[in-house]
Amino acid sequence: MSEETRFDDQASAGGEPAGVPVGHDGARVDVAERAAWSANGAVALLVVIGLLVLGVLAIIQAAILDDAGKGGAGFGFLGAALIVLGSLAASALTVVSPGDTRVLQFFGRYIGTLRKPGLQLTRPLVIGRKVSVKVRNFETNELKVNDADGNPVNIAAIIVWQVADTAKATFAVEKYDDFVRVQSESALRHVASSHPYDNAGPGEESLRGSTDLVAKELAQEVAERISIAGLEVVEARISSLAYAPEIAHAMLQRQQAAAVIAAREKIVEGAVSMVQGALRQLETDDIVTMDEERKAAMVSNLLVVLCSSSQATPVVNTGSLYT
Repeated sequence: MSEETRFDDQASAGGEPAGVPVGHDGARVDVAERAAWSANGAVALLVVIGLLVLGVLAIIQAAILDDAGKGGAGFGFLGAALIVLGSLAASALTVVSPGDTRVLQFFGRYIGTLRKPGLQLTRPLVIGRKVSVKVRNFETNELKVNDADGNPVNIAAIIVWQVADTAKATFAVEKYDDFVRVQSESALRHVASSHPYDNAGPGEESLRGSTDLVAKELAQEVAERISIAGLEVVEARISSLAYAPEIAHAMLQRQQAAAVIAAREKIVEGAVSMVQGALRQLETDDIVTMDEERKAAMVSNLLVVLCSSSQATPVVNTGSLYT
């Protein structure tokens, strides 16, 4: 019995559902970004300063009254209350820089995200965590992967990404920077192993010949993998692609042989066309009358001259073709 079957049987016997979510459906952090309440921080800052100043003045007045024996306890309590209120209001002030956000928590509970830059007033006693939404990029490590034909290739890619959902980026994964790097390399391995490096068959896309399509496929796969963390891919590009060193020389020889064959095919095609034109012109102008055997000899000589990789050496025939 397989491990999966035993696990499902145990889960059913224990009264728990047998089907356990696997993959992105198994995410247990159910949180999504929402806007946090905020107000103009400049006005709030003036209020905070006013409360603190009034509190200090009240305490000073209480001390003066106590020295005069007139009882300044009331002013003392008022001053302490004003300072406490000013401190609470000061704890509600936060600064958001352009390109950054503030993820706010109130006693451990997520209450929203501040995206508007500047000095903002929010709830007191909140803890704010800065999360950058700037566009970032990194280059993956150069990976050795077997392509669809089983040939080892070295490949690397540049991934351009940014945070889309600050709540998921903060609470759904441990470190979203490391998460996107690992998932990008995993996606790159999968995409590279799904395509041949070169010489793709009908309906296939090769890594070297269809770089843009491969990059688009890579971007889509990375985006699907990191969406659980509230991240999105802006662009993905192949930055390095080559055969692994142990087979690079053999593959270079194969490419050179394929190039030589292609060149020879072009040369033969052109030579045949030239011979056909020469025979046609000789017959049209009635320069010489040749039987089939003489035509064959002439075609053979012309093809040797035109297709030879070295300079042909002429041979003067003092007799005839039949002697």
